[in-house]
Amino acid sequence: MKSLTKQQLADYAGVSTRTLMNWCKPYERELEAMGLQPNSKVFPPKAVKFLIKKLSIDIE
Repeated sequence: MKSLTKQQLADYAGVSTRTLMNWCKPYERELEAMGLQPNSKVFPPKAVKFLIKKLSIDIE
């Protein structure tokens, strides 16, 4: 898994970055523990893997 920007992950999910971030709110603590900073524009690899599993996002 590689790092993705918020825009890239939102594109894979077929939603806006605003919607993606709303979907991420319930997982804020877990994402911060994985290295995601509140104002970061890039999701670290661990966070990408976590989110595609939790949110059922197909990135292929």
